[in-house]
Amino acid sequence: MCAKSTDPALPFDGAISRFFKKDAPKAIRKQIESAGKDDILTETYPYRAEIKGKDYDTQMEGLQRQLVRMLADLKASGQRLVVIFEGRDAAGKGGTIDTMRENLNPRVANVVALPKPSEREAAQWYFQRYIDWLPAKGEMALFDRSWYNRAMVEHVFGFCTPDDRAKFFRQLPDFERMIVDEGIILVKLWLEVGRAEQLRRFLAREKDPLKQWKLSPIDIDGLGKWDEYCKAIDETMERSHFDHAPWTVILSDDKKRARIAAVQTVLHAVDFKGRDLALIGTPDPLICGGPGLRPKG
Repeated sequence: MCAKSTDPALPFDGAISRFFKKDAPKAIRKQIESAGKDDILTETYPYRAEIKGKDYDTQMEGLQRQLVRMLADLKASGQRLVVIFEGRDAAGKGGTIDTMRENLNPRVANVVALPKPSEREAAQWYFQRYIDWLPAKGEMALFDRSWYNRAMVEHVFGFCTPDDRAKFFRQLPDFERMIVDEGIILVKLWLEVGRAEQLRRFLAREKDPLKQWKLSPIDIDGLGKWDEYCKAIDETMERSHFDHAPWTVILSDDKKRARIAAVQTVLHAVDFKGRDLALIGTPDPLICGGPGLRPKG
């Protein structure tokens, strides 16, 4: 559990600020303290400045039109699409989902963000509660976190046993193969953000009353578990990057570049009437690719 702080005006008694001042690695703290508001903090990120807003808006306008065409064709043709959004805490999953869905019909473009399992759900087959949220013909489902909770979050916090996790990895290839064999298009996106940038985003959320709701006890208690997460993520990528269900890794230190790459990846995965590949463009290979793109540790 997170320790108490001396600032009750902030969520979780200011635990994030306290971690930053007392427990964060000195190098990470120095990076954040010396950086400008728009500086890219991760040294290995291929760009030193964020994409210009005007360039982003121009590119995204065309991609939004393609998303609308895609969903219309899904509905007309009966195709089904699942997009899994996984990634580091504060990597931009929610904002990317909002961007992908902002102009789509919510009746057929569903966001799935499941809470902690109920007592009955915890007693079911692990994958069972996710099956109910898979799309029917003509629908798309955007999973804000997914069955991969067991491989990472539950493992890091001890919410599942080693045997539970081993069973998950044994059953996972066939589970995702069944989804694909059923004709559902499955896209797995992993958003990766550097440690300093992650902490900077947490600090910003802590101070912003409009974003404090995004913080959870898991976020707070996970602040000091970076290395444990790294190990769990590395293993998960190695054991779940299948030919029939590959991962696409997107470096998201620049949220806008990440959103463009995510939308492009989905549009390339679906063959739909009116798809304009020249307009969609190719996801930037410097920030979007396979698991090998993700920094180790």
